[in-house]
Amino acid sequence: MVLVAGVDSSTQACKVTVRDLHSGETVREGKASHPSGTIIDPESWWTALLTAVRRAGGLDDVAAIAVSGQQHTPIFLDGQGAVVCDSPLWNDTGSHPHMGDLNDELGKDEWIRRTGLPLTLSDTVTKLRWLRDLHPEAALRTEAVAIVHDWLTWRLMGFGVGHGGLEHLTTDRSEASGTGYWSGETDEYCFDLFEMALGKSALLPRVLGPLDRAGVT
Repeated sequence: MVLVAGVDSSTQACKVTVRDLHSGETVREGKASHPSGTIIDPESWWTALLTAVRRAGGLDDVAAIAVSGQQHTPIFLDGQGAVVCDSPLWNDTGSHPHMGDLNDELGKDEWIRRTGLPLTLSDTVTKLRWLRDLHPEAALRTEAVAIVHDWLTWRLMGFGVGHGGLEHLTTDRSEASGTGYWSGETDEYCFDLFEMALGKSALLPRVLGPLDRAGVT
């Protein structure tokens, strides 16, 4: 029997399901809750993932792992891969005035032209401006920005504080499309929009194709 695992790190909990690759039958699963609130320490999501994995009987015997997670929510990392500060979730409304500022600066129609989508409160780019305006010291320390799914995948591959590897951060087109600084037309990041929001440049995850793999655990 060949086993594969799926990880769903949602807003409220992390669930790990192990299935038979050929039949699709669930073999075992585990779940762990996330803390409540809309501004959260990302380490709690990693802890919940490890707990869910343990409750699912581990991953040592699985052939492949796929990770999904709450879209839009950014994780701010320093040059050593450490989390800089707590993360505002996609549903946090604190970035509402910052969304308005970004729309005023670029123009609503220009956001649509550049990214293919109107700017919304949940988009990652509004959280960047929130960080720049309300937590400028944290913004200055930020050397990479990843979404939750990107960061958990990266951690599963063994990267993190003391292990470096920021250049191994990866994401996919679905995740990138929700940032507010990705163009589906050009398949490229709009780095100028990112820098306009955060006030500086930072490393962004490499965008994988549908058949690409992020790496090996």
